[in-house]
Amino acid sequence: MLHQLISEKLGLNATDHKCLDFLNRTGPVTAGHLAQLTGLTTGAVTNVIDRLEQAGYVIRDSDPKDRRRVVVKPAEGSSAQISPLFNSVMQSTIQILSQYDEQQTLLILEFIRMCNEMTLAEMEKMKK
Repeated sequence: MLHQLISEKLGLNATDHKCLDFLNRTGPVTAGHLAQLTGLTTGAVTNVIDRLEQAGYVIRDSDPKDRRRVVVKPAEGSSAQISPLFNSVMQSTIQILSQYDEQQTLLILEFIRMCNEMTLAEMEKMKK
């Protein structure tokens, strides 16, 4: 629900926002790679990229390794529009984590990492 609300504040739908999040985390990628990362079809990703480009959040650029391909990357300054929406959440998270010592924090982070790996594995099972 938080991501839905943030998406609305940015004038995006939830899928577009999550794709933008992937791009901000990974850096420039091809549309095909973004489709693999998200599980969307290449056609759906093309529509997402069109909307994100029109909104000024991403740009298409030539792939430096293969000029025939196009990579999509976050537009300069686009993260500056998004970061303020997460500042309060980040500060609250830091406040919660500050209640734990280093060993406990490492255990929490390991738990989160394992949950993320499990989620990815379960997604792969569902694709079959």
